[in-house]
Amino acid sequence: MARLRDQYFNDVRPQLLEKLGLANDNALPRLEKITVSCGVGDAKDNKKLLENAVGILERVTGQKAVKTRARKSIAQFRLRAGMLVGARVTLRGERMYEFLDRLINVVTPRIRDFRGLKRKLDGHGNYNMGLAEQTVFPEVDGDLLETVQGMNIAMTIRSQSDDHSIALLEAYNFPFRREEATVG
Repeated sequence: MARLRDQYFNDVRPQLLEKLGLANDNALPRLEKITVSCGVGDAKDNKKLLENAVGILERVTGQKAVKTRARKSIAQFRLRAGMLVGARVTLRGERMYEFLDRLINVVTPRIRDFRGLKRKLDGHGNYNMGLAEQTVFPEVDGDLLETVQGMNIAMTIRSQSDDHSIALLEAYNFPFRREEATVG
């Protein structure tokens, strides 16, 4: 079993029941899935860039990536609906917890000038973050990359509110930015 999954069932659930004042285990916030995606805008001109992005996502997540297509045509970008423009991986279960563990303990400390992540959620209890480059993952060899790309990480959390989701992420020791007291 993944370390964070064990931590959720053994430590986090009882702690959240007390902190949030909930009586039922099913009312607790729960991480449902993590979606890691990478958009490749130049894929319409160079198909090799899309293959590199797919390979990197597969190495980072340990799961097969799916190529994504453009939904709309945008004339300014010379983009037609249906063109391949990115890749994504949806993680659930063991792989999701292992990825989250590596994200918290290995990847975020390797981000240059890292001061913490923002506490901003989307209003439905889900957390989204972006990485400017993939080289922060130890699985990615920066010397072999043709271009540096970013990636998006979306955590879908089943919860009643943003506050409950933040309480869950804090229980996992998510590296949020410290709120500094303003002197006035």
